[in-house]
Amino acid sequence: MSLPEHAPSNFIRQIIDADLASGKHSQVVTRFPPEPNGYLHIGHAKSICLNFGLAVDYQGACNLRFDDTNPEKEDLDYVQSIQRDVQWLGFQWAGEVRYASGYFQQIHDFAVELIEKGLAYVDSLNAEQIREYRGTLTEPGRHSPYRDRPVAENLDLFARMKAGGFAEGEHVLRAKIDMASPNINMRDPIIYRVRHQHHHQTGDAWCIYPMYDFTHPISDAIEGITHSLCTLEFEDHRPLYDWVLDNISIACHPRQYEFARLNLNYTVTSKRKLKQLVDEKHVTGWDDPRMPTIAGFRRRGYTPQSIRRFCESIGVSRADSTVDVAMLEHAIREDLDENAPRAMCVLRPLKVTIENWPAGKVEVLQVPAHPKREDLGVREVPFTREIYIDAEDFSEDPPKGWKRLYPEGHIRLRGGYVMQCTAMEKDAAGQVIALTARYDEKTLGVNPEGYKANGVIHWVSADQSVPCEVRLYDRLFSVENPDGDKSRDFLEFINPESLQVMSAARVEPSVAAYPAESRFQFEREGYFAIDPSSTKGKLVLNRTVTLRDSWGKEQGKGGK
Repeated sequence: MSLPEHAPSNFIRQIIDADLASGKHSQVVTRFPPEPNGYLHIGHAKSICLNFGLAVDYQGACNLRFDDTNPEKEDLDYVQSIQRDVQWLGFQWAGEVRYASGYFQQIHDFAVELIEKGLAYVDSLNAEQIREYRGTLTEPGRHSPYRDRPVAENLDLFARMKAGGFAEGEHVLRAKIDMASPNINMRDPIIYRVRHQHHHQTGDAWCIYPMYDFTHPISDAIEGITHSLCTLEFEDHRPLYDWVLDNISIACHPRQYEFARLNLNYTVTSKRKLKQLVDEKHVTGWDDPRMPTIAGFRRRGYTPQSIRRFCESIGVSRADSTVDVAMLEHAIREDLDENAPRAMCVLRPLKVTIENWPAGKVEVLQVPAHPKREDLGVREVPFTREIYIDAEDFSEDPPKGWKRLYPEGHIRLRGGYVMQCTAMEKDAAGQVIALTARYDEKTLGVNPEGYKANGVIHWVSADQSVPCEVRLYDRLFSVENPDGDKSRDFLEFINPESLQVMSAARVEPSVAAYPAESRFQFEREGYFAIDPSSTKGKLVLNRTVTLRDSWGKEQGKGGK
């Protein structure tokens, strides 16, 4: 089987190629097994692209299977959000959505089989005692006093656990492996515990739930997974994965392979900490555009193509590393520079009255929607007697090299005429609050005669533009590794300038006709997307990314 030309080589693809060539497998079957206890983040995007991408490239199948073994922390909202995220990234799972809970009866029966073989026992130590008996990295564990219970007693106790006869923590079921193993995961791991919790899929049918390390290999085997791909933190769990499958009556024995997880600077991806950000309202929700969740990136204006391209560019290896978030920002800039239509938006409106333009006259200028994409057509930009420019594009006392507007200076209005500032109006504090100008009627699309414009600025019509709220998002954390100093709370490193709201902004009317999540390049301001919360009466725009990477420069100045 030949792969698409774009497919990058990596150690997992080499393993798959060898397995297919040897006849070990005739089809590739992978799975993406998220826990429904939070929204997916950028690290999950790498796993999604890997597992689903392999299935696509090898014309195989990838299952979406929820590891729903901990109902206390799970929610249907998370289940639904994960499905949305996978599909938004451009992938589709094979067949129906699967749930580990759909295999609970089979998993239970395999646990009974282990008990009958003398390979599992009910332990009555409490959680603290189990930790104490487990030992340390340098000292072996000790046998529980309940380790040698008779098989019949273990079967009876496990049946009573299943029937709801015990409180949470009163008993657990443990695999009987080796308390002296150098791998702590093999020191009689817990494989079942009592949880009197309502489950979002099985209701109240169960009050005992299998642990992940017991559920995962069995679920893989039931589904006929050929290559079970996990991140490196599960490498020490692989012996347990194999032990479970070697000791139960199941024909299929998948292999687990580990790859390096995605670590991104200026970011935290711990689900617990992301949930803390949400619960404590440091952000507005899981889909806050500052969050590293797929939903957050989508709302911010990232495209699925840019995230897939980013995941492809960082590659797949077994070496842990931290990726610069600038690589992700480069991926979206590259995408939007090529595909996003242009528009003009004034964030800090300063009114300019063009005194030689007739009152009430509206001229509709035809401006290309994209400088290099004729297929995107043109947009209509109304030009009127009163316009807004950005207050930062005018200086009463311009510094050397100033390329924007100043008193008596000439400036080109993007897509329009050259105008000259003729007067200023100030408030009681001496701040410029309005300008008067004259336009040169002979300069539409041509250079002025006898003088030069000092530069080009963006603008909108005062009465034909659309009021909007523009949210300028930046990185949520101000240091590269907000989770790196264990002596300090990661919340201390939240960037106080991660969100600035420009509530008086104005945008050209063409933008208001687009649906939610449409993306634009606003001339000289950056890339933006229409927020899903927008209504006909209130247009809200989110900054996806700046035109250029200014973060490093600001850091060098001690800015952020």
